[in-house]
Amino acid sequence: MNFRDDALEVLERTSRTFYIPISRLPGQLLDSVASAYLCMRAIDEVEDHPDIDNSTKARILRQMSADLQSGVGGIAPDDFCRRILKYEHILPEVSLRLGEWSLLAPESIAPRIWDSTAAMADRMAYWSEQNWKIQTQTDLDHYTFSVAGAVGLLLSDLWAWYDGTQTNRSQAIGFGRGLQTVNILRNQSEDQIRGVTFFPENWTTKEMFVYARANLHLADQYTKSLPEGPALDFCKIPLALAHGTLEVLSLGKEKLSRSDVMALVERTS
Repeated sequence: MNFRDDALEVLERTSRTFYIPISRLPGQLLDSVASAYLCMRAIDEVEDHPDIDNSTKARILRQMSADLQSGVGGIAPDDFCRRILKYEHILPEVSLRLGEWSLLAPESIAPRIWDSTAAMADRMAYWSEQNWKIQTQTDLDHYTFSVAGAVGLLLSDLWAWYDGTQTNRSQAIGFGRGLQTVNILRNQSEDQIRGVTFFPENWTTKEMFVYARANLHLADQYTKSLPEGPALDFCKIPLALAHGTLEVLSLGKEKLSRSDVMALVERTS
């Protein structure tokens, strides 16, 4: 099995939703988007880990960030995140292999992925220390940019790097925020069990739905502006799934069924 196939196998185990659009991308763009997704999933697994206390999460995330910031051309995978190996008994595979994912993308774009992942890891460390305390919509905007809006910006950079596709960056932030807000709504019960809520004070599900729809409107504009090609093919699937998930949540259901997901993917494709 070559490295790309290995990465796709891990990707499929960690996110079937994103595995579908990523696996359909062409060559170097596939490697770049898969690298970005796996790097960010690596740090996300630390932020969400149920058995690691917040101060330790912050320490691990800042170490990951520092290692990524020290990356240079020709670096070996083992040179990344060597200092987090003492946590190998508790961290999942996708996190421990961050060094490998960081080197999956072509050398001409890999440092942009390192920079984005490092910055996100530092922001996640901050939120871990704050126990994700969100009091106002400004706090919510801060958090959703930290972990998702910035992903929209990175994707825009990857499209431009690959074939010159230009995008509206404000809409790109909305694309990331919209998908993240749907996740917040979907996962609110599990978050409450671990003592975390991403809802600003005095917000109910009603206000969060309004926030999600406003950002998904930006995501719709972002996607509609894309020319025919791999960027559009990629963005259509997670956006359709976000809209579908928001619809079933509004009807009181927990999530899309597997058959619903496959039907949406087929119709979107």
